[in-house]
Amino acid sequence: MRLILLGPPGAGKGTQATRLVEKYGIPQLSTGDMLRAAVRAGTQVGLQAKAVMDSGSLVSDEIVVGIIKDRIEEPDAKNGFILDGFPRTVAQAEALDAMLTLEGMALDAAIELDVDAEKLVSRIVNRAAEAAAAGQAVRKDDDPEVFKTWLAAYFRDTAAVTPYYAAKGLLKHVDGMASIASVSSAIDAILDGRG
Repeated sequence: MRLILLGPPGAGKGTQATRLVEKYGIPQLSTGDMLRAAVRAGTQVGLQAKAVMDSGSLVSDEIVVGIIKDRIEEPDAKNGFILDGFPRTVAQAEALDAMLTLEGMALDAAIELDVDAEKLVSRIVNRAAEAAAAGQAVRKDDDPEVFKTWLAAYFRDTAAVTPYYAAKGLLKHVDGMASIASVSSAIDAILDGRG
């Protein structure tokens, strides 16, 4: 099972990815986590990424795809993986497809958690208020202004990826504003061939 979870920040991708990791025994691949791990491990791609990050620049698509390539060759990804946070652009999606083709692999689905942007901001504000009321630290990304900036960036950049996967027949939509259980059931139905 090789999946991409798409959707803006706060849509519930992390919650669903955690559940899918447990259900299918496949790893969730976060590009940020993989970059940091490759740098720590001192791999060739990690050293390239470190040099770019140390200069304050964005890591190139080539480096990110190289890190994903290295990661999916590890034993725990043999039966599949869940990509979260990648691809963010059509160029990255094309590079991912080329890399998977070279590896003799293909994606099974790109699942987009559809959300209402205004309601999503309210969800984040409520989550922050609940955390504060419980005496917990409020996540940086739960600041409404920070969140709105990230949301705008998502709709400006990453949202272009969904038509790419739709054209390939891989894109499936799930109502990300539904309850966690309903979202989980909808994803299961897609993956079981019922949705």
